Amino acid sequence: MTIQKRTLGTTSPLAVSQLGLGCMGMSEFYGTSDEASGIETIHRALDLGVTFLDTADMYGPFTNEQLVGKAIAGRRDEVQLATKFGNERLPDGTRLGINGSPEYVRSACDASLQRLGVDHIDLYYQHRVDRSVPIEETVGAMAELVAAGKVRHLGLSEASASTIRKAHATHPITALQSEYSLFTRDLEDEIMPTLRELGIGLVPYSPLGRGILTGAITSEANLEENDSRRSAYFPRLNGEGLRANLELVDRIRAIADHKGCTPGQLALAWVLAQGDDELGVAPIPGTKRVAYLEENVGAADVELTYDDLAALDQAVPRDAVVGERYGDMSSIDA
Repeated sequence: MTIQKRTLGTTSPLAVSQLGLGCMGMSEFYGTSDEASGIETIHRALDLGVTFLDTADMYGPFTNEQLVGKAIAGRRDEVQLATKFGNERLPDGTRLGINGSPEYVRSACDASLQRLGVDHIDLYYQHRVDRSVPIEETVGAMAELVAAGKVRHLGLSEASASTIRKAHATHPITALQSEYSLFTRDLEDEIMPTLRELGIGLVPYSPLGRGILTGAITSEANLEENDSRRSAYFPRLNGEGLRANLELVDRIRAIADHKGCTPGQLALAWVLAQGDDELGVAPIPGTKRVAYLEENVGAADVELTYDDLAALDQAVPRDAVVGERYGDMSSIDA
């Protein structure tokens, strides 16, 4: 298992492990959570060289940052720590909406620092774009956090090309975090060329299609009753969408068998292969189990040839996936 470093951004560069770890599911959304298992998984990740950790204040809410903070205590110097603000929630989970006001940016950062138990955040994202607040005002407040030493680098999540340009003109943006995988490739049309032009890195979340690309989900019954992926919010993982998309997974599995790796490793290797000298790409597959973490790390050693990439393009055409990635796309900046 060979985890190398990749650099996100050129104007405000941040070196991270080529594979990161999405910590969200350790606290919420994907079935029963177990703090001890989550901390064990983070410790194993650090031991394997996966040092780019991703969390957000809204996960839990708030408890995921606390979990990550416990896990990295005593090992802070090894970690590239990313968290997010903007999806405002109450402690009981109530969603208040998207908040990009400068006042909220400042208060959210201070609260995250306290929960994480650190004196700075390496990469601070706006989780979703607040269309009621000019992006220049939100990023201006984020830039103040950099000047104060509370944040080292700035990022956006699920932002449009025009928003990215306005934000980057206000303060250098190091990375964009957006969904990107064999099943979600719309970034390729406008977003990725914009990132290359401006010198901004890409951090793909859900690079395994929320688990379907691993081959582990063969029906809704594979997921716990309280797993949000069973809901209509994820059309690709339910009903006809799931049945149709599993046929695509079978094609990926056939190529993976030929390569001597798992479907999930092949899917992650494909995402890693989308990076180049102009665009640093560091996916953050999420898991709360050591075994799945170790499988994901194995993707770093899967080398894909031109023929392999062509075979995957043929096996999973961009328009072949059935269903929107979210049942409600209204929070996605367009």
